[in-house]
Amino acid sequence: MSSEVARHTSQYRVRYSDTDKMGVVYHGNYLRLFEIGRTEFLRDRGLPYSQMEHDGYMLPVLEAKCEFLLPARYDDVLEIHTLVEPLDGMRLTIRYEITRAEATLVRGWTRHTFVRSETFRPTRPPEFFLKVVGDHQ
Repeated sequence: MSSEVARHTSQYRVRYSDTDKMGVVYHGNYLRLFEIGRTEFLRDRGLPYSQMEHDGYMLPVLEAKCEFLLPARYDDVLEIHTLVEPLDGMRLTIRYEITRAEATLVRGWTRHTFVRSETFRPTRPPEFFLKVVGDHQ
């Protein structure tokens, strides 16, 4: 398996609809940005999430954490840095850092498990996922 650190960076321009009455990105939207980072990470490695679903696997979120350091505002260009940690059995933790220029705005993570689409029961990560992402062990 791969010992390479699994990382990806995506760019995102803040839309007006992302902001709240205070003119900053609404805190709940950061989970959507995490999802963008996660799906673009997989797509960049040749495994669109839609292909995982087609092959009968899903990756539901079990837990999520966000630490808000600085606000993002309309028209800011953000970078979503995504890092996949080594697998812990059937659990996958993905870390995110959202930055603007050199400033870190948000840090967080999501924890997932693999399930079969037809049963929604936990399962081991599929081989095609391990080949693309690796288990870093």
